[in-house]
Amino acid sequence: LAREVAGVQFPDKITVGSQELALNGAGLRTKLFVKVYAGALYLAAPSNDADAIVAADAPKRVRMVFLRDVDKRKILETYREGFQNNSSGPALQGLLAKLDRIAPALVDVTKGVEMSVTYVPGQGTTVAAGGGTPVTVEGKDFADAMFRLWLGPRPADADLKKALLGR
Repeated sequence: LAREVAGVQFPDKITVGSQELALNGAGLRTKLFVKVYAGALYLAAPSNDADAIVAADAPKRVRMVFLRDVDKRKILETYREGFQNNSSGPALQGLLAKLDRIAPALVDVTKGVEMSVTYVPGQGTTVAAGGGTPVTVEGKDFADAMFRLWLGPRPADADLKKALLGR
């Protein structure tokens, strides 16, 4: 079931901690017809229900392999916009403050650089990119906000959301 997207191979299974996760779906993130990255979603149990995936207190990972250069400022700006589009209420300011904590994990990516967002219950969400220092942010609320970037009601790329859901 391994999948290839834009020349990037995504294995059918990965291990996060001691948990084996299965490839749920993979697709292409584009912006104005430009290929930005190939991305894949890995889950403990396959699902095509975006809300259930976000709500699940279970290990999950989004893996991205960049197909073009993107500077870390733009990545953080895009994440901030995604938080504002998919999270609301009084909790939003706290989530944005937590988002600022991942900045040291981000690097200016070049073609071929890999980035991942991994949630492990009881530990938090770890963001790792290229040669940057991985950063873990505690709280299920932050994990939910991060995974809504791809699976929320207003994702950055609706076609990528469908692909990650295996549709």
